[in-house]
Amino acid sequence: MAATFRPRRSALYMPGSNARALEKARAIDADVLILDLEDAVAPDAKDVARRQIVEAVTARNFGHREVVVRVNALSTPWGAEDLKALAGAKPDAVLVPKVGSGEEAAALSKALDGAGADPSVALWVMFETPQAVLNAASLGAAGGRLACLVAGTNDLVKEFRGQHTPGREGLLPSLVILLAAARANGLAALDGVHNDITDLAALETICQQGRALGFDGKTLIHPTHVAVANRAFAPSDAELDDARKILAAFELPENRSKGAISLNGRMVERLHADIARQVVAMGDAIAARAA
Repeated sequence: MAATFRPRRSALYMPGSNARALEKARAIDADVLILDLEDAVAPDAKDVARRQIVEAVTARNFGHREVVVRVNALSTPWGAEDLKALAGAKPDAVLVPKVGSGEEAAALSKALDGAGADPSVALWVMFETPQAVLNAASLGAAGGRLACLVAGTNDLVKEFRGQHTPGREGLLPSLVILLAAARANGLAALDGVHNDITDLAALETICQQGRALGFDGKTLIHPTHVAVANRAFAPSDAELDDARKILAAFELPENRSKGAISLNGRMVERLHADIARQVVAMGDAIAARAA
């Protein structure tokens, strides 16, 4: 399942145990809603959360938003029941935590098949352990339902015994490895969360870093973060204008057979046209969603 130009600028975690939050999610302008059965739900609330999420997903009241459910790991007492319950609800994807190898990812695709999940239900996996970093090549190439790698930055910092820093220096090697595994296999890639709820300026900086690295969007822990991520991971008007000019220039009869041209004093190659095509496609997808 290759990534498409479906906008995934903002992916907001919502606790499945909070019925009011699930209701409010229908009015939040996030591209993706990640309804959470794992970290945000206490053990004694797992069953209630599962039931509420299945009901919410089945109701299909989330509009344009991509609906993903983060389940508990299959090694826990709840994971297998999560998959079984979600098979009939048909979320857009199931997100599984702490997947460390291609073998695990392949087994999860088969587990979804075995649970009777519709073929349209994709597999997303959390990239949040040293094992995932070391096995990134096989993880990204697992195939099956695998469609997206999601950075679990808090867990990566914990597992590496590192520290959170404003520039995320300790995380950058792992994030680049994640992106290489995703892009080599046509997968989407989402950056990890920003922990400070109130510092939107710092969030803006981290979003810009994530986009510069190549991420499609960012996972988020609070609704106030959505607008920042939507803005940061969308092409600007200037970017769209430049991209359209590049495509138009290569469509001129005198340029159609050329590998590189001069445009406004700079050399532009065919690879820049490919990038421009992606920028315009994303801009069009976002505009269509807004409409």
